[in-house]
Amino acid sequence: MAFELEHDWQAHLATPRAHVGERAKTHLLILLCIAWIFLGLVGHEPWKPDEAQAISIVKNMTQGKGLLAPVAAGQQTIEYPPLYYWSAAGSGKLLSSILPLHDAARLINSIWMTITLLMIGMLGRELWGVGIGRQITFIFIASIGLIASSHLLMPQVASLAGLSMALYALALAKRRPLRASALLGSGIGISFLATGPASALIVLSTMLLLPILFNQWRSKSFAIVSALSLLAASPWLFIWPWLLFDAEPAQFSIWWQNSINGSSPVNYPYILRTLLWYSWPALPIAAWGAWRYRAVLLTKPKMQLLLVFFAASFLIIGIGFERREIHILPLLLPLAALAGGSVETLKRGAAGALDWFGLLLFGLLGSLVWLGWFAMLTGTPAKIAERMQFLAATQEAHLNILALAAALTVTVIWLFVISNSKRSNRGALTNWAVGMTMAWGLLMTLWLPWIDNARSYKNVFKELNAAMPAQYACINSYGIGAAQTALLDYYTGLAIQPQSAPQSHNPACDLYLVQEDSHPNLTPGEGWQLAWSGNRALDRRESFRLFTRHASVSVEEDESTKQP
Repeated sequence: MAFELEHDWQAHLATPRAHVGERAKTHLLILLCIAWIFLGLVGHEPWKPDEAQAISIVKNMTQGKGLLAPVAAGQQTIEYPPLYYWSAAGSGKLLSSILPLHDAARLINSIWMTITLLMIGMLGRELWGVGIGRQITFIFIASIGLIASSHLLMPQVASLAGLSMALYALALAKRRPLRASALLGSGIGISFLATGPASALIVLSTMLLLPILFNQWRSKSFAIVSALSLLAASPWLFIWPWLLFDAEPAQFSIWWQNSINGSSPVNYPYILRTLLWYSWPALPIAAWGAWRYRAVLLTKPKMQLLLVFFAASFLIIGIGFERREIHILPLLLPLAALAGGSVETLKRGAAGALDWFGLLLFGLLGSLVWLGWFAMLTGTPAKIAERMQFLAATQEAHLNILALAAALTVTVIWLFVISNSKRSNRGALTNWAVGMTMAWGLLMTLWLPWIDNARSYKNVFKELNAAMPAQYACINSYGIGAAQTALLDYYTGLAIQPQSAPQSHNPACDLYLVQEDSHPNLTPGEGWQLAWSGNRALDRRESFRLFTRHASVSVEEDESTKQP
């Protein structure tokens, strides 16, 4: 790939100049997306709460269990359909010889996020014209809430790919109806098989509301696209449910009932509060765009599409999913699309303020990460080193040459970008995207071992496994959370039998595992002896205690069971 000598990053990535070709801009965008996608996918253990159930399900699938009914250890019913878990298990099986299972499985996110970024870029080009697809991609990857969520072992990542595919297909429906039909049907199916009917309902509601509300969508062509897309979606929508119903009708019935009922609380205030930070910088630019294009907001088909998709997503997420940040991801799609088409209309002062805010924010974050890393490595400044050791729950600091090289690379690129930046509306988006990639890259290279040490359950559960007696019948448990149960299964394979109260127990079990949170010093009562206790190094609230039954009590119970 050849570049002219007279260039800057804004020129290649954003500013239209005659001597910079579209191919060069696209190549640089691809390089940025690759760095954004892969940094942080490997090198850390599964984190609670987001990845715990997923890695337990993936482990079972790699062993040939739960292929139709993805249920984690400790779960009784299906939470999400199996598409994402199938893909993660396949990636884990393929790469587990060179990577730990969780890292190998997490790499599947690179494929799902590549699909998402490709779809969001083509959506921008379809709605706004050549060059705008890059701007929408910049806004999308610069979103504060997206970066962490997209690097976790979570089925919402696959659902986002399906929804982005469906939104692009709806924008493409008039110009390329057959291609749009196939993409739309696949998008509906992927979102359904990733996170259930509520995700597919976002697309179906959009397809239904557009012709009901707006005359431009009441056409024979769109009706044909809708019909063909449903035909294309039918294998995705029916094959797995039919197989599950045939194999495990009780599981199917419970899953379907839970899917129809949705989440019990209404989450709209939570969504609005979270969006205020989660969707930066897309939200303020999209808000400006909605005001700027207010005269045509309800008359132009592209505005109608984005408005209806956002409204459908907002309404369905609020009642169809529990209160979690990752469920808000679909709202980023229309916000980024509207923001990308509106950025050129921003006042120069507003664009400059947004640009400087990004420079200060990412400059401060990058400086703090480098300072913390240097303090941990050298012990200077002492106060910062002491604080870092507390947060990392360790005093160990090893120099990793590859991580350092990656960190230096992303830092130098960011410094080069901002030093050669020509202040412009599009340049502000480039600075945000590169700055977000830099900050995330530094965290995932320099600080990742310490973040992982503080968040991981690996050490505490390995210690528990080592403390287990050679022979035992079974394990009573009390207070073990769903995430902890799943991670216990992943690291040790231990099966526990939850009890309804601290002093209730299965008489056949000779071990008792207790998790203590807000109630310290829980014991299963007389007749049990503490054999082991432990907790994560930084966790001051959550701890685990393993009890063994006194031998005399076991003998007495055995004798009592023999009496008539």
